[in-house]
Amino acid sequence: MYLERIQKLKPYLLLYWPIPVSFILLMAINFILSASVDTNKVMQESILNFGVNRTFLYLIAPLALGLLIVLVWVKFIQRIPLTVFTTGREKIDWKRIGFSFTVWAVFTIVMTLWAYYIAPENFQINFQPVNFAVFFIMAIILIPMQTSFEEYLFRGQILQGLSLETKSRFAGMFVSSVLFGLMHAANPEVEKIGYYIMIYYIGTGFFLGIITLLDDGMELALGFHAANNLVGALLVTSDWTAFQTYSVFKDISEPSIGFDVLFPIVVIYPVLIFVFAKKYNWHDWKTKLFGTLKD
Repeated sequence: MYLERIQKLKPYLLLYWPIPVSFILLMAINFILSASVDTNKVMQESILNFGVNRTFLYLIAPLALGLLIVLVWVKFIQRIPLTVFTTGREKIDWKRIGFSFTVWAVFTIVMTLWAYYIAPENFQINFQPVNFAVFFIMAIILIPMQTSFEEYLFRGQILQGLSLETKSRFAGMFVSSVLFGLMHAANPEVEKIGYYIMIYYIGTGFFLGIITLLDDGMELALGFHAANNLVGALLVTSDWTAFQTYSVFKDISEPSIGFDVLFPIVVIYPVLIFVFAKKYNWHDWKTKLFGTLKD
């Protein structure tokens, strides 16, 4: 199994924490400093001064670089093979990544087109071919790097490190999922909509942690997260989201909080878990989610 395979390597557990602790401190400082700042106004000023694509690049490049830092740290400092760090299988299963990406990409596209069909007044056509082409190239390179960084940080460094330290699979999954949600606390969406949306972010963290443990690897989480951010950024933008892009549509509706925040958590994610479970023949859920790691 995934965590037991890493445990057999007897990694030096203290080496799991420098990157997560540093990142969390940076996020905490950013949250404190942005508490008295209108982040939407700052975003608009940046777009005015540097343009949409360059502002996007400035926002995402540090997180994309973070992936390289984590991978170098794991391979050369922790001395854990990247395959073992990623999955309990002999090789990283790229088909799993592709399947998860495709399922969520298709769902996102269909739901976006449906939303446009039933309420076109909530959208503007935002498509600008040249600007979109430049953004598309940046997005397909940098967004998967950004989402992979977050997966290797939360489902890798934090989930693995805490599980190995406490001998509890659930402890690692629980803490990493909550921290994943809290990481989004400084997002413009939270300022615009309110902290109720944190239910969605934390719930998504739990979904990603659950499928990582049940599938004995990060492949499904990597594919889902990449599709969620990449397809979302290419399809829809608005004036109050973290990524403001040259997407196909622009959402001009006034955001509101309702059941749509809970719907993915209580309906969509359980259905996805069921689909993955059937396709990959998951078993022994209790052990994989709540079992203890023995020395």
